[in-house]
Amino acid sequence: MTSSVLALGLASGALAQESVAIKVAYENHPGEPLDKVMRHWADLVKERSGGKVKFELYPSSQLGSKNDVMDQAMMGMNVITLSDVAFLADYEPDLGVLFGPYLTDNPDKLFAIYESDWFKEKNESLKQKGVHLVMTNYLYGVRQLLAKKPVNTPEDLQGMKIRVPNNIMQIKTFEVMGATPTPMPLGDVYPALTQGMIDGVENPLPVLYGQKLHEQAKYLSMISYITNTSVWVGGEAFFSTLDPQLVEIIHETGREAGLYSQQVATEEDAKIIEAMKAAGVEVIYPDLAPFRAKALAVYQQFPEWSPNLYETIQQQLK
Repeated sequence: MTSSVLALGLASGALAQESVAIKVAYENHPGEPLDKVMRHWADLVKERSGGKVKFELYPSSQLGSKNDVMDQAMMGMNVITLSDVAFLADYEPDLGVLFGPYLTDNPDKLFAIYESDWFKEKNESLKQKGVHLVMTNYLYGVRQLLAKKPVNTPEDLQGMKIRVPNNIMQIKTFEVMGATPTPMPLGDVYPALTQGMIDGVENPLPVLYGQKLHEQAKYLSMISYITNTSVWVGGEAFFSTLDPQLVEIIHETGREAGLYSQQVATEEDAKIIEAMKAAGVEVIYPDLAPFRAKALAVYQQFPEWSPNLYETIQQQLK
């Protein structure tokens, strides 16, 4: 349905539902690129819905960790949050492959898979299990490694405790690359670095910089191990109560916000590298081949996946 048709429906009073507030929860701080995109989305949805949908933004883990917010969504609360498909693998295991290391460095190829019949089937399955996908084209960035000592090769990771999100794909990836993965919420990372509980952290550059983690770790290794496409999710229990036209407006504006995220992500990295250098960070560009070779072993560690899933996705990426 086009924007003009939706607007006409709104203007004619086609939407009987009263206004609805949706809490938008994320771990990132105000001013980070993700926060910028969410403010843009909030403006879009308010305008397009004629004020019937209002996004209330909760940055900096105000509503709890990602898992906390997912639990709230699954209980039917009016909340959405950023998620990677690695987290959704708890509900639909095959989706974990889309967050695999060195799968592709081309986000457009990944986004094409989100439009495929294969993914549409997975989306229907998620809906049956209570998960509602609100946006599927968010570009979070390319995940790099910030550490307290230089990492030039996978061997340098031996014995290093690296913070990862609490999902099995990233835990196993750092295990096969030689590190000791240490899952924890993003909000706990700065004090963990300060207190020596961890030796490093992986994330896209805007997150590493926005969280000021470079104040505690001065070596940035550009290992580029995941091109991080993300989704925004809520609970089907809540979305099924909304007027379908409102849901369509949320989805439509979400897609536009996703396109905006892709633009923002490509603009930010070069600026942040220079800002980190100015703050005393050493930027390392290692040979990625040894990291890629080690990381490939992770694709053999998911017996619950459909047969030949990795090969199937590689064919789609071509």
